[in-house]
Amino acid sequence: MNTTIPPHVPQLDQQLCFALYSSALAMNKLYRKLLRKLDLTYSQYLVMMVLWERNEQTVSELGDKLFLDSATLTPLLKRMEQAGLITRTRCANDERQVIIALTPEGDVLREQAREIPACVLAASQCSLDQVHDLKRQLETLRTSLSDAG
Repeated sequence: MNTTIPPHVPQLDQQLCFALYSSALAMNKLYRKLLRKLDLTYSQYLVMMVLWERNEQTVSELGDKLFLDSATLTPLLKRMEQAGLITRTRCANDERQVIIALTPEGDVLREQAREIPACVLAASQCSLDQVHDLKRQLETLRTSLSDAG
């Protein structure tokens, strides 16, 4: 039986997509552990981060920043509203737009979440410069792939 892999067959450990995928799984596992005490999912944490930067944004603004469409965001936002973290209000000038705003409970989580980036940096065992370089490279890759698709 021949166990040699022909050169034209892609190997998993040589694929960029798998390196990104497996890294994302590891990152999500770390965030799940860190966010447990805040009772947030990773997706909810991303929404909260956008709102902590600037409160009161439309669903489409959130979607643009998070690279998510409204069909994906709407159920997530409904759950966050039910949890008392945000409010969803129709815009007075344009009822097609929904404004997402933090509740006082959602705003309180900001302070509790402050340590998360430092914990992620420590777990990565990378320097801050290495993380910034990697982030820049990944953003370039995302843009290139988006333009190609």
